[in-house]
Amino acid sequence: MRKIKLSDQVEVIAGKDKGRVGKVIKAFRNEDKVIVEKVNMIKRHTKPSMANQQGGIIEKEAPIEISNVMLLCPKCSKPVRVGIKVLDDGAKVRVCKKCGESVEAKA
Repeated sequence: MRKIKLSDQVEVIAGKDKGRVGKVIKAFRNEDKVIVEKVNMIKRHTKPSMANQQGGIIEKEAPIEISNVMLLCPKCSKPVRVGIKVLDDGAKVRVCKKCGESVEAKA
């Protein structure tokens, strides 16, 4: 079970974007990297193509190491470490190490 999943709110704790908060857009499980919305922006020079008629310089998010982000607890709204708790029915949930509350998104 991963500590950081898709659409989690995270804060960057290291690097050029330290302190910035954003939502996880994509997670690369094998590489331990995530793409966070509006964080670690790079400029990509592209040729004109069928998808992009104009070409030119496109700004997009680059992957960031998962160790450089921390999950934001919805209850205490601080960056926290995440633990795993097994419920009575056998389901695993992620819990905040500070307040003990579940950090799973309400479905």
